[in-house]
Amino acid sequence: MADLLKFSIPGKPEYVGVVRLAVSSVANRAGFDIEAIEDIKVAVAEACNNAILHGIHDNCCNYEVVFTLDEKKLTIEIDDNGRGYDTVNYQEPDLSNPKEGGLGIFIIKALMDEVQINSNTGKGTTITMTKYI
Repeated sequence: MADLLKFSIPGKPEYVGVVRLAVSSVANRAGFDIEAIEDIKVAVAEACNNAILHGIHDNCCNYEVVFTLDEKKLTIEIDDNGRGYDTVNYQEPDLSNPKEGGLGIFIIKALMDEVQINSNTGKGTTITMTKYI
């Protein structure tokens, strides 16, 4: 049976560190090594920052973070109620011509074993990330 932890996080950048600490504790408890824990923390911070930048308006709302842990994997879901975006036409960044911003999803996909993004324009985005033990 999986363990489930749910958080409702204020849409303020100063709380991203709280989520990073929480996921670090959960990943440590699961038995991940320090390198994997650091990767998970970076991916989660990127997803939280995306929720704050694109899913929260005027710091007025919360976003949800759910950790699900079983004997094989840790799954983290970040869910906002923002404006969403077109995932079909999302383009990977051009790393030969880098620009500021736009690397969050690319970083998340590079660090986690599985990433799913569900987004509906006007209804928000859910990023589900999985790391196997």
